[in-house]
Amino acid sequence: MNLDNAKLLYVISCFLLCLVILSPTLFSFVSLPEGETFSELWLLDPNHMIESGAVNVLLNQPYTFHLGVSNHMNGVEYYSLFVKLRNQSQAFQEMGNELPSSAKSVFAYRFFLNRNETWENNFVFSFQEVSFEENISQVSLLSIGSYDVNLDEQLLRDETDDCFYCQLLFELWLYNSTTSDFQFHNRAVGYWIRLSEQL
Repeated sequence: MNLDNAKLLYVISCFLLCLVILSPTLFSFVSLPEGETFSELWLLDPNHMIESGAVNVLLNQPYTFHLGVSNHMNGVEYYSLFVKLRNQSQAFQEMGNELPSSAKSVFAYRFFLNRNETWENNFVFSFQEVSFEENISQVSLLSIGSYDVNLDEQLLRDETDDCFYCQLLFELWLYNSTTSDFQFHNRAVGYWIRLSEQL
């Protein structure tokens, strides 16, 4: 081995040794690329299962769903979880659409989550004032927890099973500090509700 190769080997060895010794300090200044950032949103039935099909609902009877949000973003996030009630025509028009529902929000949860933190809540609701007239059902009052929400939602009778359907929809919105407003986070879950005069 000649002298030039020995010098090169010595310089490379010193450089690698410095990197090893200084690596804890370097990682505090250098940010490595992170994995995918996202938020989770889920809605489960009273047994913590995913309900399939429509839920039969009796008037003035409380029902409970389990709502959850997990933050897998880069830091603390400010969330708004909007609750919407939409009829069949609104739901079918908006299927596959990545925009938020055109239905107005009837209730909202707002909360901060640290990175990798989870928020869970029991969503207790009941239909308090609903009238049935021929092929139209008028939903006037929905109770969510201890809050009463006045509505003016008309549902049409479904000809296949003689019931009225609506959907409870939950949309996740994220606060955008640039615009100083919430923006739709492209996360939504919902349950179909079946109201019937015979229930």
